[in-house]
Amino acid sequence: MKSSAERRTILFLQGPPSDFPCVIADELEARGHRTLRVNLSLSDWLLWHDRRCTAFRGRLKAWPAFVREFLQKNGVTDLVYYQDRFPYHSAALEIARDLGVTTISYENGYLRPDWITVEREGMSVRSLFPEDPVAIREAAKALPEVPMQVRYPHPFWLEAVHEVLFHLVNAFDFVFFPRFKQDKYYHPVFEYLSMIPRLVLAKRRNRHANILIADLIESGAPYFVFPLQLQSDYQLRYNAQYSHLADALEKVIASFVKNAHASARLVVKVHPMDQGIEPWRRILRKLARKYDVKRRVYLVDGGRLVTLLQHTAGALMVNSTTGLHAVRLGCPVKILGIAVYDLPGITCQLPLDLFWREPQAPDTETQNAVQRLMAHAIQVQGNFYTREGKQAAAREIASRIEERRVNEPGACVQPAPRQERARALGIPVSFSEEMEKRTPISRWRRVWRG
Repeated sequence: MKSSAERRTILFLQGPPSDFPCVIADELEARGHRTLRVNLSLSDWLLWHDRRCTAFRGRLKAWPAFVREFLQKNGVTDLVYYQDRFPYHSAALEIARDLGVTTISYENGYLRPDWITVEREGMSVRSLFPEDPVAIREAAKALPEVPMQVRYPHPFWLEAVHEVLFHLVNAFDFVFFPRFKQDKYYHPVFEYLSMIPRLVLAKRRNRHANILIADLIESGAPYFVFPLQLQSDYQLRYNAQYSHLADALEKVIASFVKNAHASARLVVKVHPMDQGIEPWRRILRKLARKYDVKRRVYLVDGGRLVTLLQHTAGALMVNSTTGLHAVRLGCPVKILGIAVYDLPGITCQLPLDLFWREPQAPDTETQNAVQRLMAHAIQVQGNFYTREGKQAAAREIASRIEERRVNEPGACVQPAPRQERARALGIPVSFSEEMEKRTPISRWRRVWRG
């Protein structure tokens, strides 16, 4: 048993669509620490409902006062949550910071497929990971190389089943947690029903996409790739300056027309998990007509993104982690929003208009240093869905929490170095700013009008 001076009280808020937070908590309890949980929804309760749990059934506006009292009353030393931009977590972060409570956020890993990101405070805009390449290389200098082979694979269907069940169960919150706000961009039922036709036609779409990709590569014409993110993604909603992804797409096309070589092509790649709600083909057709570039812009819905990236002149994206995979392939990358890996020597730092003619390839030494520092300081190998993946990740996360090694060694810069740049772009930083930008479900379908 830990002595009272060492024993910590760790509060868990909402986690991913699995019992992963409970697995971490059990590991911490076995090490002599005290763990607590606040359940916000029916799915939270089903995944974890033992003596450590408390239910919050109030309105979001009552949440800050509840959290402050709960943290103080229970002597909480550490606060752990999934997705720092979830409104309940964003509010709790600010209160915990005010009370001197350590905050730890986790999410799907930057170094996917079988990594989990674990950072102090939050990701992207709130990330404490350094922006100075010199400091990164210095911090990573003594760190060993990271084996990148997949150790904890999990099938896509397992993740999909967890995701669908988690949000569909919350459709019954009106009975058990009637004031809970899911903060979903689309209504979950409509979102999942919209995906059924895409799943049914997936093989056909992949076949057509692979033919188009092969023809494009064989033509020998230089091309750039713009991989679309999910419109519902928190990275887009709260870590970028665009109200809709199509606004970013229009900016890219307008710049491409004016500045790219006449022989260059632009390939817009639909996200493999796109729900089928946003009419990307119609949006792209409309923008292509507007900028008179119909014969130079292609939409690819399906196929292998890696194949496109291996032959491209460059890739552009708002802030998707796909950028890191492109960098590892030696591909020049231009970031439009805020991304933790948008660093000199990694991504192109030139203005967008210059990227088309002068794409900057990543520096191998800097890329290796960033990967090593991330892996040792803010990445944990494992996953949220398989027994082996959960246990491996939970052991390492518990160790880092216990030993105060999150963002260590050398990956903790305060204040968060990307916040000023975010404010300059009009990206929300505080909880109150997020609430102004928040897009609660108000209708079944939300599409870009242009």
